[in-house]
Amino acid sequence: MKVFIISDMEGVAGVTKWPETEGGEALHADRSRLYTEEINAAVRGAFTGGATEVVVMDCHGAGKGWTFNSLIPDLLDRRCDFVVQQEWSEYTEFLEQGCDAALFVGMHAKAGTPDGVMNHTVSGTGWRNLSFNGTLVGETGINAALCGTWGCPVLMVTGDRATCREAQELLGGGLTTVAVKQGLGRFSARHTSPLRARELIEDAAAKALSNLGAVPPYDPGKPCEITVELATSEEVERYRHHAVVEIVDGRTLVSRADDWWTAWRQFYFTFFRDID
Repeated sequence: MKVFIISDMEGVAGVTKWPETEGGEALHADRSRLYTEEINAAVRGAFTGGATEVVVMDCHGAGKGWTFNSLIPDLLDRRCDFVVQQEWSEYTEFLEQGCDAALFVGMHAKAGTPDGVMNHTVSGTGWRNLSFNGTLVGETGINAALCGTWGCPVLMVTGDRATCREAQELLGGGLTTVAVKQGLGRFSARHTSPLRARELIEDAAAKALSNLGAVPPYDPGKPCEITVELATSEEVERYRHHAVVEIVDGRTLVSRADDWWTAWRQFYFTFFRDID
């Protein structure tokens, strides 16, 4: 059984504020250890649950050289491989080869969620809303759609309570979730002890893999319309002469295609290539 573990940092037990997640900040080094150990818990659970191959993909944008590179390699469980990307959602090889299940670790709630710790969608300041065919989604939805493009179901999501709630609403009641903290606001939370959080994640990962059919692969629908509401008109400017992406107004873009992956690529990779 091939298992893909996709991780983010904001949803880890013990992480509450931006400096803990930003590369180069003093707290980031310690929180990277907490991050890595939650990933390890999922890896252990995956192998207990029958995995024969596990690949970890860090999806946390920490800035500088730490973007998609915040886990600590020599603390990782020796049985897994890990991926360092240049751009988020560019690595698809493992999914293309045929992946049986995905486990999401350390996820956070979508932008505007009142009880979501460090809630945001893609950009903490630049994006307000994202929707797939009219359904508001956050980064859990993006990662789930990526996996679903190649028929891979998401069977577990960990993070704060708001994230677990959001994930179940999107993916269904068969999803296994682990809430490692309760948001009290955007930058305050009541945390489960990291040691206990790891135990919960390990047990949940093994349990989730016992039923590969508990959650269907996520498909936002065909054809697919992706709508992005940005914070200012500045980000919209780069699309003024784009041949495909439509500018709806001063802050809203729409990308349409026959399927989600095509709609996502024609918008997202252009957006970040132009920024660089």
